[in-house]
Amino acid sequence: QVQLVESGGGLVQAGGSLRLSCAASGSIFSIGSMNWYRQAPGKQRELVASITSSSSTHYADSVKGRFTISRDNAKNTVFLQMNSLKPEDTAVYSCNVEIYPPGRPWIPDAYWGQGTQVTVSS
Repeated sequence: QVQLVESGGGLVQAGGSLRLSCAASGSIFSIGSMNWYRQAPGKQRELVASITSSSSTHYADSVKGRFTISRDNAKNTVFLQMNSLKPEDTAVYSCNVEIYPPGRPWIPDAYWGQGTQVTVSS
């Protein structure tokens, strides 16, 4: 089995920074795309940033230039550095990771972290 453990959320003032981490452990052959989503109250979940196995990145327009996604393949961990935070960034942030299992290393399974609350005060 695979577990994803997130950390790094919290309360911060507007203009501040936070760094989220999501570490995968368990039965892993390799990891494909690693993604961060967020969901604010009353809103649909949205993709914030993604990074492929070759480290190509994609960002939502709302976070471009402020957020940076990165990964440490040796530690099976994805990070989201969030700078210049705004109140509208307030949401529950969840990581989503494609993991190729040892017994089937050509079709990935998708796993979700438990979610971490990010609150930005004005």
